[in-house]
Amino acid sequence: MAVSESGSTVGRYWGGLRRSWLPILVVTLLAIVAMTELRAPYVPLALWAGAVLAILAIGPGSVAKAPKRAVVQEIDEEQAVSESHISGVRSGLAVLDTPVFILDRNASVLFENSAAERAFGTLPVGSHISGRLRSPGLLDVIRETIATGQPNQVEHSERLPSERVFVVSIALAAAQEQAGPPLYILSFRDISELRRIDRMRSDFVANASHELRTPLASLRGFIETMQGPARDDPKARERFLGIMLDQATRMSRLVDDLMSLSRLELRANIAPDQKVDLVPLLGHVRDSLLPLAEELGIEINLHVPDGKVEVTGDRDELVQVFQNLVENACKYGQDGKVVDVFLRAEAGKPVEVGVVDKGPGIPAEHVPRLTERFYRVSVADSRSKKGTGLGLAIVKHILTRHRARLIIRSELEVGTDFTVRF
Repeated sequence: MAVSESGSTVGRYWGGLRRSWLPILVVTLLAIVAMTELRAPYVPLALWAGAVLAILAIGPGSVAKAPKRAVVQEIDEEQAVSESHISGVRSGLAVLDTPVFILDRNASVLFENSAAERAFGTLPVGSHISGRLRSPGLLDVIRETIATGQPNQVEHSERLPSERVFVVSIALAAAQEQAGPPLYILSFRDISELRRIDRMRSDFVANASHELRTPLASLRGFIETMQGPARDDPKARERFLGIMLDQATRMSRLVDDLMSLSRLELRANIAPDQKVDLVPLLGHVRDSLLPLAEELGIEINLHVPDGKVEVTGDRDELVQVFQNLVENACKYGQDGKVVDVFLRAEAGKPVEVGVVDKGPGIPAEHVPRLTERFYRVSVADSRSKKGTGLGLAIVKHILTRHRARLIIRSELEVGTDFTVRF
């Protein structure tokens, strides 16, 4: 043990000697000069030995290490103060259903509540806020508040997984005169529903006024005719009343579809969480459309695997999707006389439902726009088949809420395939 300690001491002094050779050399030269001039070696030798021991004891890195320890101590104290400030508000922010972050003066995340984790994902403590929120306008507002200490507000939009709009506010949480570094509260107020309602109202007015104008004009014309020239003509009155009933029914379907779209838009960002078995659901859709198929001379063939095929979704909305697709296949593909519905569920692959007709097909230039509101390949053909032009738009909105895709393939004179992929 003693030998080991002696060896370590010698090694320490030898290392100090190697690091401090320049000042020791200077002191040695001065001692030699003093001994030569004074012709008395004892006093200079003693002073030389004391100087060398002092140099070895202090070491060249001691002065440099002191500020480093001071910096580390300052950082530790700053972190301790930040943590004490955060702990004072952590419990209050954690229960809020509004996304909230606490940032330091470098815009690094010190804390995020559970609502922020659900909305934006988990950000590691110490990571910069730009690691998740990359909007230049939002980052500029954060930098401005950190630089000036003045509160700020900006509107921020998220596109995925669905469109969301937030009013983002940032303000200084700890006053500058208080001990410790400043902290900043970044909060998000979701106004997506308000924006959707505003857009829904404007779209409803625009769409309704455009689509209702024709049937209303027809009703008005027939009523004026029945009040005038056809007042005493029973045959004309009977024919006009039938046409008026068709126009009124069309307006009713149109309003129902518009209201259905509005309800879907209000829930677009809320994914369903129920399990739905597609096998009995598709059987129900086929059975409900058998009267229409018999009227049009169409045969609906259902191809499903044995056993359950479950997906996450809303049963009523999925029924609406497949009723719309099969009904369209019957109406617009009736020349082919057959509509096939395929349910494919292979291991390791997404579940797919394909609705295939053998009708005239759809020109390629129209396929990308089929899910737009009121878009029709043939206006006369659509209206003759009592379509509102909103069916595929409703399908698209429902599938967006279900995080599913609609894939459309069509070839002229061959047929059309509408595939829903979950």
